[in-house]
Amino acid sequence: MGKMISWLKAHVPTQRRPIQLYAALLYNAHAKGYITGNIYTGKLKTLCVPGLNCYSCPGAVGACPLGALQNALASSGSRAPTYILGILLLFGLIFGRTICGFLCPFGLIQELLHKLPTPKLPKSRLTRALSKLKYVLLIVFVCMIPLWYAVKSLPLPAFCKYICPAGTLEGAVGLLSNPANADKYSMLGPLFTGKFLILLLVIGLCVFIYRAFCRFLCPLGAIYGLFARVAVIGVKVAPTGCTGCGQCLRHCPMDIRRVGDHECIHCGKCIAACPEKVISYKMGRVTLAGKRKTHVFAWIIALLALLSVLFLVNPPAPKIDPPPFVIDEGLPVGKEVGMRAPDFTVPVYGQDAPFTLSDHLGKTVVVNFWATWCTPCVKELPYFDDVYRAQGDSVAVVAIHSSLVTDNVEKYLAQFDYALPFALDETGGVIASFGGSTMLPHTVIIDKNGVIIYNATGSLTPEKLNELLPEL
Repeated sequence: MGKMISWLKAHVPTQRRPIQLYAALLYNAHAKGYITGNIYTGKLKTLCVPGLNCYSCPGAVGACPLGALQNALASSGSRAPTYILGILLLFGLIFGRTICGFLCPFGLIQELLHKLPTPKLPKSRLTRALSKLKYVLLIVFVCMIPLWYAVKSLPLPAFCKYICPAGTLEGAVGLLSNPANADKYSMLGPLFTGKFLILLLVIGLCVFIYRAFCRFLCPLGAIYGLFARVAVIGVKVAPTGCTGCGQCLRHCPMDIRRVGDHECIHCGKCIAACPEKVISYKMGRVTLAGKRKTHVFAWIIALLALLSVLFLVNPPAPKIDPPPFVIDEGLPVGKEVGMRAPDFTVPVYGQDAPFTLSDHLGKTVVVNFWATWCTPCVKELPYFDDVYRAQGDSVAVVAIHSSLVTDNVEKYLAQFDYALPFALDETGGVIASFGGSTMLPHTVIIDKNGVIIYNATGSLTPEKLNELLPEL
């Protein structure tokens, strides 16, 4: 019994672990997403959470600051990235890399992987040198490549698209593991294969190396590390009393040179290791090391906040009952090819009159769902514009923007000379009525009798469009 009690005391979670679990739950409070296989697109999604948490995760209720920064830089030709720069500045000045140690879900995943019973690779000069790699990735993939593509008016969040293992695990794997998205496997290609291999490599490294991604590859940690000297919250060493014994550095699993530097995630292990007890948290009694009553009150407030977010982002699903509008009343209304298309009305940018599907009976109708932040969507817009210009008398074409609007759509479109009408799916109900989700681009083609002849997610080429519209 004594041994069991000693083991339990040794394995009781530190105060940091519950905070990490709470942050992961709060960031991913969209429980419905794991059931439906769709991501949350409500108003909270325009806000950035502090840690690395992919916005494409089925449960994510906020945006990842790293992805938001890349998208903002990629759109910097049309708007200044003031919001994301401001929020990163705020997070950095208040928390610094305490976010990495306490509030990053992917950091928690790395720590749990490292607990697997295997031989571990200790930190060394090699790991300290590799820790500089994340600053290279920050400069090249987060800043330079998105800015380069901004000149071409093509949004390209390069780190998210080509590298980020958190996005692959939380977003791609999280969505594709849901049976509702089984039809999306046909969209996978070499890009996903490469990212999946990177994910497997990072997972393998994290088993043997403490927080391998955080130490060597994470540009977000690199950004927060820039605020090491000025962050309000973090660990500090008292100006007097330190004997320079080095116990803090020996017990720290990160590649720090001194307590609280740009590689320090402020986990607090050095506090317990210091024999002189001269290391503590800044604002200790106010933030992370307060009295028990303070902790209880803080957790009550935190749990109330979590329940509020859960209630807000998981409302009852609205009943979609679109009215039929076509001539052949024998066909059921639905989303499948061969069914009657559900009617819809969407507001059109720059026009007083909305676009209503039933107003275009007698014409082939091409409906393209897109978004400014979707690179394949932006690339294929000219193809639909060409169809509209060439066949405007016999074909109605409308490009409907996703309900998740992160840019000024009208300002974005003003850069181009498109003739086709652009509309907005204000609630996401239109694409949902066709069986679509937040995966874009998505195209629906309806014949002159209102019957669906094509309905699929994925990019189209001019050749494929011509193949789908043989009568033209």
